[in-house]
Amino acid sequence: MPKLLNPERRTQAMLLVLMLVVFTSIADFMILMPLAPDLMHEMHIDTARFGFLVSAYSLAAGVASLLAASLADRFDRRRALLFCYAGLVLATLACSLATGFYSLLLARCLAGVFGGVIGSIIFAIVGDLIPPERRGWAMSWVMLGFSLSAIAGVPLGLFIAAHSNWRMPFVALSVMCVLIWIGAFYLLPAVKGHLSKGQPAQGMLTGYKELFADRNHWWACGVTALLTLSGFCVIPYIASTMVSNSGLSTHDLVYMYLLGGVATLFSRPVIGGLIDRHSPRRILAYLVLASFIPLILVTQTFSLSVGWQLLFSTLFFVFVSGRFIPATAMVTGATAPQMRGRLMAFNSATQNFASGLAALLAGLIMTQAGDGRIINFDWVGYLSCIFGLAAIWMARKVKAVS
Repeated sequence: MPKLLNPERRTQAMLLVLMLVVFTSIADFMILMPLAPDLMHEMHIDTARFGFLVSAYSLAAGVASLLAASLADRFDRRRALLFCYAGLVLATLACSLATGFYSLLLARCLAGVFGGVIGSIIFAIVGDLIPPERRGWAMSWVMLGFSLSAIAGVPLGLFIAAHSNWRMPFVALSVMCVLIWIGAFYLLPAVKGHLSKGQPAQGMLTGYKELFADRNHWWACGVTALLTLSGFCVIPYIASTMVSNSGLSTHDLVYMYLLGGVATLFSRPVIGGLIDRHSPRRILAYLVLASFIPLILVTQTFSLSVGWQLLFSTLFFVFVSGRFIPATAMVTGATAPQMRGRLMAFNSATQNFASGLAALLAGLIMTQAGDGRIINFDWVGYLSCIFGLAAIWMARKVKAVS
């Protein structure tokens, strides 16, 4: 990192770069979905195969994170991030060059392998370099990348595709990632404090054994899993139920994501500041309880105006996504620095698998009526609240270590 910057400026520059890496990695996951019509037409694939393309990223990310859990603490975190981010650039570019379903499927799997590990490395870097009293603030700024993806990811991808073809968004994202990679190369410091000097590197099985031997790690990842189950029971089906049950148009959905993303730009730093003044466990409990209000509202069928529906969805974005800020701060502090990378990788794997399980579980609960309405979405909302209460209980078991 340049010596001309004072420590505070260096920290801000580092967090900005990490936030942009988060933004592009999430955008890489999101960008495929709005391109479905053009992509399916050109490649002659049906909805089932397209769904497999979408899920392939998450499944590959979960497997990669699980494998990385035993290896994440054996390398300089800066080098690990640069390597995985370079892999994501190449995989994203490969998506634009795909000639058919199987080549695109392979490219999406590779993107998931690298993209799924990036988040855990970033949060481990924040946990290593930012002291606990400022960790909530740092986490909130890094996680603004999620908000920017919701605001810019879908609209920007659609805009580029509308003026060219479905391949160009992947090209544009690859170019953006290259520029951010260069910035990361110059602005990120080496992160080696977790490496044990003079000790031989652990084998994979030994790394897993040491990670899983600590019950605190299970409690911490359990909180993330329960929050993911709670959120992803509902998240994948909000758009479809807003249209089929509540009468919103597809045009209104653009405003739903835009307003929700903008709202989280302001709410995330506030939540981060609260975590630094109070315990993450307490803020998590408050946010989970507050999230029950939009969770229940968005899963009910109300004959209300578009304005009310957009208000419900905006509150959903703020509180449901905001719960992950204190949860992530708890996970990063639940282990010693020399094991933080492994824990964050395992936590990422848990999150990916839990999101897939939640979507499957909710799909089994709901049915579709002859007129297109989705039935039993309200029961999914109640189940989501139960998972949230379980997360509050489990968070009480997590001990702060570092």
